[in-house]
Amino acid sequence: MTPDAAHDPLAVKRHSSIVEFLKQEGVVRSVDLANRLGVAPVTIRRDIAKLERDGLVKRVHGGAVLPESSDKSPVTDRQSTAPVTARTTTDQSIGMLVPSLDYYWPDVIRGAERAAAAHGIGLVLRGSSYRADDVRPQVERLLEHGPMAGLLLAPNMAADHTAEDLKWVAATRIPVVLVERTAAIGPMHTALESVTSDHAEGAAIALRHLVGLGHRRVGLLTSAASPTSEHVRSGWHQARSDLGIETRHSVDTDVPDPGEPSWDGIVDVVLDDCLATGTTAVLVHADAAAAALAQRCELRGISVPHDLSIIAYDDEVAELFTPRLTAVRPPRQSIGRAAVDLIVARIADKRRPRHRVIISPSLRVRETTVPPRAR
Repeated sequence: MTPDAAHDPLAVKRHSSIVEFLKQEGVVRSVDLANRLGVAPVTIRRDIAKLERDGLVKRVHGGAVLPESSDKSPVTDRQSTAPVTARTTTDQSIGMLVPSLDYYWPDVIRGAERAAAAHGIGLVLRGSSYRADDVRPQVERLLEHGPMAGLLLAPNMAADHTAEDLKWVAATRIPVVLVERTAAIGPMHTALESVTSDHAEGAAIALRHLVGLGHRRVGLLTSAASPTSEHVRSGWHQARSDLGIETRHSVDTDVPDPGEPSWDGIVDVVLDDCLATGTTAVLVHADAAAAALAQRCELRGISVPHDLSIIAYDDEVAELFTPRLTAVRPPRQSIGRAAVDLIVARIADKRRPRHRVIISPSLRVRETTVPPRAR
């Protein structure tokens, strides 16, 4: 017979750990808890049942959530893509302004929502665009919604008024964290707090993977419209230098979005250059361009991956394509969680040093990278 949890110190410790994991993460899977705590899954299921009877957790299919988060989607082997609504348990709210609600940013938002819910703070979301110049008007509208304990902002850093607007936001004394952006204000160039993906390291990870497979002529295609491209390009060039990879005659260019009329012509020139220079692999930012490049290769009789290995950057839809694209995945949900955690820490201690958090991407190896053909 299993000892009663009240008289079993190991069970008490497990229960405390499970509740703590939930406070940190918002939702946990039974199989992950079993691995973390070194016990059988059946033991975890009994623990969760006991905690639910005590009103400390809520069971869902595959795991558990905190009671106030019981409206969240069931836990599955794949990360949920359903929206998550942060529940407010205090009068505090955080405002969040992002440039897109459909590509890249939904996972960042989910991470922020889960972290806010774990801290008992509401999240008020507003969408902008990559080309907008509207930081101050959007923040003013957020403030009309009610007092904000903090702001998470991802502005268009190239816009005419962004620098001025960020100075204005900082002057409100509301804690601000930039998300996937960095900036400094004032005569002393004081850095605003920020959380960013290390996109330069992401490019280096991709290059190291390709070099490890034996590729020596490796190209880079980036989106002319994306603010991420400059960081990908910087990391790429530094990694090529560090690895001693040939830089002359290599394919290295910006490309338009695949829907643009100029796409086919420009990509045909790129593929001609790949053939002429002996380029055997490319990193492409972002997913849609990588998929469209692979399709153009198919039309031209260029085998992917045997003639040309392709790595996509973003991993938003790369796994859905055929063949499944090897991809660099920025840590989107971790970015959102870390941004909220910074805000909460700043609320608790306004004198703490300014933090700029950088989180590394990861590489998902799939079907579009193989060693180059012997020549």
